[in-house]
Amino acid sequence: MTLALEVEEAFAPSGVLSRAAEHFVPRSGQTEMALAVARAIEGAYPLVVEASTGVGKTFSYLVPALLSGERVLLSTATKALQDQLFGRDLPKLVEALGLPVRTALLKGRASYLCLHRMEMARQETHLPDGVSARALGRVEEWSQATRTGDLAELAGLDERSPLIPWVTSTRENCLGAQCPRFRACHVNLARREAMAADVVVVNHHLFFADLAVRESGVAELLPSVRIAIFDEAHQLNETGVQFLGKNLTTGQLLDFSRDMLAAGLQLARGLVDWQEVVGATELAARELRLCAGKQYPGTKLRWTEEAPEGLNPDEWRQALEGVNAACQQACAALDTVTEIAPDFSRLHERATELAARADGFCQSGEPGCVRWVDVGAQLRLVESPLDIAKAVKSKMLGASGKGGQGEENAETKKTWIFTSATLGDDDKLSWFTQPCGLESATVLRVGSPFDYARQAALYVPPSFPKPGDPMHTTRVAESAAVWSRQLGGRTMVLTTTLKALRLIGELLRASFEDAGDIEVLVQGAMPKRVLIERFRQGNTQGGRGCVLVASASFWEGIDVPGDALQLVIIDKLPFPPPNDPLAEARSKMIESQGRSAFNDYFLPEAAVALKQGAGRLIRRETDQGVLVVCDSRLVSMGYGRRLLRALPAMQRLNSEQELMDRLAGLTRTCTTGCPQT
Repeated sequence: MTLALEVEEAFAPSGVLSRAAEHFVPRSGQTEMALAVARAIEGAYPLVVEASTGVGKTFSYLVPALLSGERVLLSTATKALQDQLFGRDLPKLVEALGLPVRTALLKGRASYLCLHRMEMARQETHLPDGVSARALGRVEEWSQATRTGDLAELAGLDERSPLIPWVTSTRENCLGAQCPRFRACHVNLARREAMAADVVVVNHHLFFADLAVRESGVAELLPSVRIAIFDEAHQLNETGVQFLGKNLTTGQLLDFSRDMLAAGLQLARGLVDWQEVVGATELAARELRLCAGKQYPGTKLRWTEEAPEGLNPDEWRQALEGVNAACQQACAALDTVTEIAPDFSRLHERATELAARADGFCQSGEPGCVRWVDVGAQLRLVESPLDIAKAVKSKMLGASGKGGQGEENAETKKTWIFTSATLGDDDKLSWFTQPCGLESATVLRVGSPFDYARQAALYVPPSFPKPGDPMHTTRVAESAAVWSRQLGGRTMVLTTTLKALRLIGELLRASFEDAGDIEVLVQGAMPKRVLIERFRQGNTQGGRGCVLVASASFWEGIDVPGDALQLVIIDKLPFPPPNDPLAEARSKMIESQGRSAFNDYFLPEAAVALKQGAGRLIRRETDQGVLVVCDSRLVSMGYGRRLLRALPAMQRLNSEQELMDRLAGLTRTCTTGCPQT
C-alpha cells in the first residue's frame, strides 16, 4: 500500500483518527493537505502549503510523516509551540496510530540549566540586581530532581528573569568537553536523545543558529533525517537573517567582562590585575555606546557609509578600534592563565572572537548585505543578508534539481515541507517562496473551513483621521473604549507601533478607571503567557471583562477561541516602516531589478501581516466576532482591494450603528459565564 493510501484511510470518516483522536471531524482541506505531504514524501521534493486557520495542518503533516517510517525533523516558530507539539500533538498521534516511535525535544542552550554556571553563581559574592540568593536556591533545589534540565519545567520562573543568564550557558561561554560537569550536562543529554530519536522537535532559531555556526547539534542530526517540516514557516526568512549575518553588541562585551572577572577572582586571584583588564573592556563598551548619543529606544541607524548616519566617522572608528584593543589586552592577560582552568581557555576564545568582530565592522560590509545599528540600553551592530534564499538553496535544498539534493541519490534525497496559515497573497505564494529560495517548490493553498460570511464581520470607519494625523491614535483609543464597553471587554487592540501601543493603553486605562468595569491589559506589563491567561479568565468565568492592547508578536500565534475574544481592532494598515534599514535595502534591491518596491514588497508584507492579525478573531467553527481596521485607505485606495482580498470573505458593516448593533447581538448571545454589560 502506498503512503498516500495509508494517509487517506487514516483521515477517512471511519479511519483510525476518528476512533482515537478526541473530537476528530473529517475535513476535506485537512485530507487534501495530508495527501499532498504524502506525495512529497514519496517523491522527495519540497512542498509549500498555506493552510488557513481551521484546516488542522498539524495532523496533516504529522500523520504522513509518522506513517512514512522515516526519520523526521520538525521545526516550529517558538519554544511554546515546540512544547505543545512535543507534549500534546505528537503523543496523541503516536498513540492513535499505534507506532513504535521515539520522540525527542531539542532546544537552544538558554533553555537548559548549566550545572557548572549554577555552581559558579553560588560562589559569586555580589549577584546583580534582580538576582536573589533565594531564587538561585530554588533553581538548585529543582536541579536535584529534574531529568531534562529544561527551565520550562520550573514553575514561576519568568522567561525574562535576570537569573537565567547566570544558570545557563551560551555558545560563547560553554566549556564543552573541558567542563567539570560535562558528563551530567543537560544540553548534551538532550542532543544524545535527539540523535537516537525517530522524530525530533526543534525551533527555527535553533535550526538557523546551527546553519550559521554548526554548533547546536542539528548539524549532526540533519544528514540522517529524510523529512524536514517547518511549521509557522512564515517566520523563516526573518528568523534566518538574524543568524546568517554578523553582530556585535555592547551587551556581549559586558557579559564577557562579567564572566572574566568572576572566573579571574575565583580561580586566579592575584595572578592578573583582573579589575584593570575588565575595566578596559567595560570602558571600551561604554565608549562605543556613547558614540550613538541620546536616541529614542528602538532607533535603527542606517550604516551605508564609513559610520552610521549622524555619527562622527573618526569617533566611531576610534571606538571600534578601542573595543578591538581592549579585547586584545584581555587575550594577552588570559594567555598567562589558560592552563589553570578550562574557563580561561574559553574566555580567550571569546576575546579573540569579539576582537575579530570589532575589526570586521571597521572594514567594508559584505556584498548583498545591509548594515545598521540598533540603539537601546545597549548598542547592537548588525550586518545581515537581505533574505535566506542563498542559504536555503546551498545549505538545505542543494544547488540543483527540484528535489534539491545535487549529487545525492534518490534514497538519500530529503523532503522539505513548509507550512503556515499565511504565506502570501498570490497563488504562487511569492511573498514566502522568493526570499526563501523556494520558487521551484510545489505550492498548495488550502482554504479555511470556517463560514466567515456568517461568523465574522468587517468594519472600516469612514470618517477617522488619516493614519499620519497626530489625532488618529487618540481617535482609535476613544472608539475602542466605546466599542469594547458595548461588548463588555472581549477586545484585542493590535497596534503597528510601540508608540501607539503606549498611548492607546494609557487612554483606555483612563477611560475605564472610574467605572472599574473593564480591565485594560497592555503588552509588556507582564509575561506574554500571563497576559493571555489573564485576558481569557477576565472574559470568561464571570470575570469583569478585559481589553488587551498589544503589538508585534501578538499579531500571530495567539489562540483565544470562544466568547473570550469577539472584537479585534487594528489601528493602521501594517506596512513595514519605510525608514527601517532592512526594508530600505530590500526596496532598493527590488527597484534595481526594474520592479516596484511598493507592489512587490510593501504591499505583500502588509497583506500578510493584516491576514495574521485578522486571524486572531475566528479560531473555531462556533466563534463569532468583528474585525475593525481603523484605516480608511483599505477602502479608499486602489491597492486596498488587494488587501481586502487577502482577508477572509467577511460580511461588511457600513456604519458605526451597524457595528454597535452587531456588538450588541454578540453580547446577547454570549454563553453563560461571560461578563454582562
